[in-house]
Formats: sequence, structure tokens, C-alpha cells
Amino acid sequence: MTILEKYKQLNLEIEKIAGRCGRNKDEIKVIAVTKYVDTVTTKEALDAGLEHIGENRVEGGVEKWEQLGERGNWHFIGSLQTKKVKKVIDKYDYFHSLDRLSLAEELDKRSSKKVSCFVQVNVSQEESKSGISEAELIPFIEKLAEYPSIEVVGLMTMAPFYQDPERTRPIFRKLRELRDQVEGLGYQHAPCKELSMGMSNDYSIAIEEGATFIRIGTVLVGNPLKN
Repeated sequence: MTILEKYKQLNLEIEKIAGRCGRNKDEIKVIAVTKYVDTVTTKEALDAGLEHIGENRVEGGVEKWEQLGERGNWHFIGSLQTKKVKKVIDKYDYFHSLDRLSLAEELDKRSSKKVSCFVQVNVSQEESKSGISEAELIPFIEKLAEYPSIEVVGLMTMAPFYQDPERTRPIFRKLRELRDQVEGLGYQHAPCKELSMGMSNDYSIAIEEGATFIRIGTVLVGNPLKN
């Protein structure tokens, strides 16, 4: 199947999921995760109508952006080293892995405009995953007010891979509850309306629990490492 065919199929599935949980399908945006594919495939995704491209590696992402960056919205979804901020700050529209003040400081220092950020929360408490703890979230959000360029548009998490995606539900539900808590505080620098959660194996559960951005790689653009 072509990416266009896969995207049409995915949109139909999103519409079904949204319908059964009383959501508007237009609330749910698909980020095509292109970290494992080349520039040609990334262009094919844009040609298919995908408006959001997700990269998690600085060098590979910059190469693609230099050829295709005038198209779509670009999301940096991986862990970002502070020393590499200067290479990506003017290329990405969203940063999904804000999890420390040193990174916020560097983003703020390097940017000449508002930086749309998701705060990454390690809801599953896995040592192998980045992100702040639930207990750290509100104090961290409050400290971010010191960096005028930072705007917290939402929260992000990564769930463990389970053969049964239903097991991810408590993780996604907890992130939604945390988002609601932050949004309810009414911070000007942290409107926090978005939820970045759900990947190829568990996006249906994420949508049911309120995801507004789902990060889809393998089932949409492929992954040569898994072929």
C-alpha cells in the first residue's frame, strides 16, 4: 500500500474511534514519524496530505527539513541535548520532550519567538524513559514561567509496548488527568490544551483517552528496521 492509501485507511479508523467515544475526529492530528525513513518517503507523506512530520534525531531531521521544511509542521519528538538546541530551534514548530529547566533555558535563549512545547511526563515510571514524574509536574510548570519564550501547549508521554494495547489505558488516562489539572490552573504561559500520546500499536486507546496528537510511524510510513 502507498502512504496515501495507508493514510486514508488510518483516517477512517480514527473517525470510527472518535465516533464511538463521542469525539470530533478533527480534534485528532496525526504526526507522521519519519525518523526511520528517508527524505523521499517523508516527501511522499507530505504529498499524501499529512501536515505534521515528527523527527527525533537532530542530524537526520535537519537534512530532511532543509529539503522539505517549507511544507507542513515539524515536531521534534525525541530527547534533545541542550548543546544541539541551536541546530534545530528555528526549524521545528513543536518540541515534545521538555523535561528539564536547562533545556527550557536554552530554548528560551536561542529563540526569537514563542516556542511551543510539550512537557514530557514519565507516567509509567520506567527508568529507560525520559520525562519528569507526576509529583514534579506542577512545580516544573510553575518554574517555566521564568522563560518568556516557552509556551507549554500540552503534555506528552510514551507508554510501554504491550501486546495488549488495553494495558496502556491507565497511563493515557493519567496523562489526561494531569493535563486537565494544569489547564485548570490557568497559567498564561501554559495553556496546556494538547495531549501527545499514542503510537502505531496503541493509538486507538490514546484517542479514547483524549489524545490530540498521535505519533504514527510503522503503520503509516514504514520502518525498514522491522521489515
